[in-house]
Amino acid sequence: MIKDNMFFGKVVWITGASSGIGESLVYEFVKKGATVIASSNDLPGLERVKTNCSDKSVMIACVPFDLADTSDIDSLVKQQISKSGRIDFLLNIGGISQRARIEETPLWLDRKIFEINYFGTIAFTKAILPYMIRQKSGHILATSSISGRFGFPLRSAYSASKQALHGFFETLYLENKIFNIRSTVIIPGRVRTSISLHALDGEGKEHGKLDEGLAKGISPEKAAKIIIKGIAKNKREILVGKNELIILHIRRYFPWLFFRIADKIKST
Repeated sequence: MIKDNMFFGKVVWITGASSGIGESLVYEFVKKGATVIASSNDLPGLERVKTNCSDKSVMIACVPFDLADTSDIDSLVKQQISKSGRIDFLLNIGGISQRARIEETPLWLDRKIFEINYFGTIAFTKAILPYMIRQKSGHILATSSISGRFGFPLRSAYSASKQALHGFFETLYLENKIFNIRSTVIIPGRVRTSISLHALDGEGKEHGKLDEGLAKGISPEKAAKIIIKGIAKNKREILVGKNELIILHIRRYFPWLFFRIADKIKST
């Protein structure tokens, strides 16, 4: 455990904590001496993550809930605040992806993806924000994607839900910097997680395949380390990945070139 760092003794709440980047972030924060509240809709997965944390001197709380149903989120947050006293960092990592063309995606599926990726994330954020305003400090992070900065084949609802997060969290920062509350958007490129396995097809069923691009991506462990460094530097956006991130700069500065490249992407 490293005591000489900004995270020692802090309370960190992480969603999507039972696998992938969220799980790796739990381990990184525990190493730095933080108290971690780990959440996802997979209680056995959370318990496994807790067991993997060998340092028993650090409190790891498993708090399962589903981002698709945040009707009880206010009471859940109140309960955890009463136990921990405060929340210093909120990392909204949980979410779901998509693998279906627009005409194959029924509207109810668009709504479901938005319910998890956008409304679930902002509902959780809104539940915790008043406590951070009261304590006059805090840092809230949301997970977008490189396709949260531009459209991408087979990701219409996913891309749109992630793009919506940028507008919300930029506004969150502007409204609350007076209370010493920071806001950051994490923008992952290719990371070797199970997100494509659980992505929804046009019928709402799991895609069940590991995308070739993701298989060549960085590890969740490396992604977590990049995110931790970005938080320490108070970055407004944290880019996570390798060479694929160049497309973000191409889209910003050379949109004509971006669309030429995008036209060659196979929509399969």
